[in-house]
Amino acid sequence: MTNRRSRLACAVAATLSGAGFAAGMPGVALAQQADPGRHEGLEEVIVTAQRREQVLQDVPISMQVVGNDLIEDLAAEDLGDLDGYVPGLLVSSTSPTQPRYAIRGIQTGDFGVGTDPAVGVYVDGIYSARSGASMLAFNDIERIEVLKGPQGTLFGRNSAAGAISIVTRQPAQDFDALLKLRVGDYGKQYYEGMLNTPITDTVALRVNGLYNKSDGWVKDGATGQDLWPEDNWAVRTALRWEASDDTTATFSWDHDELDQLARPAFGLVQTTPDQTDFPYPADPDTFLDPRKSRVYNDVIGNEESRSLDQLNLFVDHRFGWADLRSTTSWRQFDTVNREDEDGTNYIGTYFDTANIESNESFYQEFKFSGTTDQLDWVGGVSYYRENAYQTSDTLTFTNSIDTMFMNLGLYGDLGIVDPDTGAQLPLYGFTSLYTTQIDPSLTMLGLPWTETMYNHGQYEATALFGDVIWHLTDRTNLTVGLRYTHDAKTFSWKNGPHQTPELDQVVATLEAGGFFTLWPIPPQAYRLDDVVFRGNTPDDGRKAVKEDDSWNDLSPRVVVDYAFSSDLMVFGSLAKGYKAGGYNSVEVGSKFDNEDVWNVEAGVKSLYSQVGVILNASTYYYLYKDKQAISLVTYDDTGIPQYLIDTSDEQAWGIDFEARWQPYDQVMLYANLAFIDATYKDKTTTGSNPVNLDGEPTGEPYLSAALGASYVWTLGSWGDLDLSGRYAWRGETRCNKDSTVQGTCDISPNFDVGEATQRLDVRLAWSSTDDKYGLAAFVTNLLDDRYVTGVNNLTEGTFGTPFAMISEPRLWGLEATVAF
Repeated sequence: MTNRRSRLACAVAATLSGAGFAAGMPGVALAQQADPGRHEGLEEVIVTAQRREQVLQDVPISMQVVGNDLIEDLAAEDLGDLDGYVPGLLVSSTSPTQPRYAIRGIQTGDFGVGTDPAVGVYVDGIYSARSGASMLAFNDIERIEVLKGPQGTLFGRNSAAGAISIVTRQPAQDFDALLKLRVGDYGKQYYEGMLNTPITDTVALRVNGLYNKSDGWVKDGATGQDLWPEDNWAVRTALRWEASDDTTATFSWDHDELDQLARPAFGLVQTTPDQTDFPYPADPDTFLDPRKSRVYNDVIGNEESRSLDQLNLFVDHRFGWADLRSTTSWRQFDTVNREDEDGTNYIGTYFDTANIESNESFYQEFKFSGTTDQLDWVGGVSYYRENAYQTSDTLTFTNSIDTMFMNLGLYGDLGIVDPDTGAQLPLYGFTSLYTTQIDPSLTMLGLPWTETMYNHGQYEATALFGDVIWHLTDRTNLTVGLRYTHDAKTFSWKNGPHQTPELDQVVATLEAGGFFTLWPIPPQAYRLDDVVFRGNTPDDGRKAVKEDDSWNDLSPRVVVDYAFSSDLMVFGSLAKGYKAGGYNSVEVGSKFDNEDVWNVEAGVKSLYSQVGVILNASTYYYLYKDKQAISLVTYDDTGIPQYLIDTSDEQAWGIDFEARWQPYDQVMLYANLAFIDATYKDKTTTGSNPVNLDGEPTGEPYLSAALGASYVWTLGSWGDLDLSGRYAWRGETRCNKDSTVQGTCDISPNFDVGEATQRLDVRLAWSSTDDKYGLAAFVTNLLDDRYVTGVNNLTEGTFGTPFAMISEPRLWGLEATVAF
């Protein structure tokens, strides 16, 4: 191995590669196309955070880049597996077709196709608009770039909080192939294969495929069925043609297939085989610890699935005065997510929801870039079109409707008198036994009750953007950028009355048999209003309610950076982010305007090659105006909760810090820290009991951190042995007056929600001297730390059946690779 100091002095390449990050800065492009080992020197490190190639330490942006080493150390298979290891980024991946992302405490809850996220996810520079397609299997990934703070100028709309840019590996003219096998507990099986081969002197093909499955680490307490399994596969094919010295074209096809059970609901109330009802209201003092109790789920048609196809065409051409990149992309996907929402297997509290989406999008961008002695510039134009369909579906039973109406006191005394005793008879809804007077076989119990909301969105967005770096002096740069965006959206809602054909038939039979004459109960008493999607659309749900609107935005960016020396640079920036307005898909007529965030930031980047240390830090303040979120609230006097939109202004200041230290060639140490103080500047919750949260914390912890170390033993002709450890810590949730209702704090004395969390992963890997063969053993969550990550109160106010989500247990695995 080469001398430590000379390696670090040469663009700090070894240090950055060894940590699995790139000095907290964006876009590492390696001059060596082959996948280098952790401790091999790199010839050059280039970054592309500002959409042009630049030397890593010269880029004045706060960002963290996840390299292949971190992905391998964590045995990460999608973005959810990186949660905690990029401080400042939070990934909620309970449902892979409905993930949520937060950067610096800013996120948008997934409330349907009518809205967009505040964190943009990009794959090879192409925006993944819907969350259903934003968490795909890691298929031939080169790196993942996490940009912190608004990226409106360079990345565009819906990156108000930041951006996650996934970069895949491209075809090359050298033959390369790889086979990987991973097995582990709970029936884990993971297979991956890659082939890169030249076809002619100017054409190269790269194909990567993977298959992943596991039985799941949860079992149903009644049936013994494995819950929370994995079952997905993906393939990516790319063909690259070097048409001339100045022109190349790359065509790629991606397919991602997911077909498994949806996440389970960990019930918090005691369930027994002969259960007939549950105490109401629920008593938090008696809640079960979901980490230690059995799971009972009975969702009918349990499913989480996705089928995605994407075609991309990239054309690069070098003019004399500028370089052009044309990006063309078409994407289509379908998703289904039907999951348990009550955490019991009792029909009297049965409730499930389904989110069904079908989405097609098209994207075209032309980007020019050029360089002169004084200026580095990029500019371009883009067009985006999307056609999105969503069905929001709920299924329950007449037993559950009875339970809810009795719990809420909505079945009143109708003044009905028993003819034999003269006693007043209250109406007990579908549990009434009086139907036996007409036909003993008739029952109103056990009959399905379905409500459905249909949504359709058609969206277009056009943009013009430019960004110029002006070299004022040899040490000082001024960067000015601006993006103009025009968004146009058309959205519709359609929901009719609940679908209860079996119940309708029973009521008709009773009516024909004279039941409602014998017992003076009006038939309409059994033809209730909708429960979930109240307020039918016109013509009894046969017509849609349609809205359309458009928004315009200018997102500027100004940055000044000054180099005290080649190893020390300071910078300051002011940037704006923008998120388009939209619609709440489950609340007819709900519309909200665009969101804006302004961020001011100052930072320092430094290299101390004499001692093998990199220190980078930045401090920032942002003000987020008109941020939209969904909250679980009771919005009328029925007591039935719904997810409704509320609006707030948020503010935060914080510090991002990272350090890299390579004291010896064999040793690598690193640390990443994020501190943030995020509060509501102006917020009052919606619903029948509004809560003022002005000045209160948003919930984001003060501190999160990721630490790591690796050591390599050189075994001569026997190869290398690499031991690495990764540790992630996240502070406790900062609670506010609304936290208990939302299930993020202070739920029960029997378990904690929002407590500080930690995770330790270790990996021991051997590789042959020629890197042809590799063996590894790894353990994730070595300390087996288990946490209640949240409580869902959707059915707590109706059935008294809240449920929880919990984190994964300790998992181990073995891995073997063969390269050709």
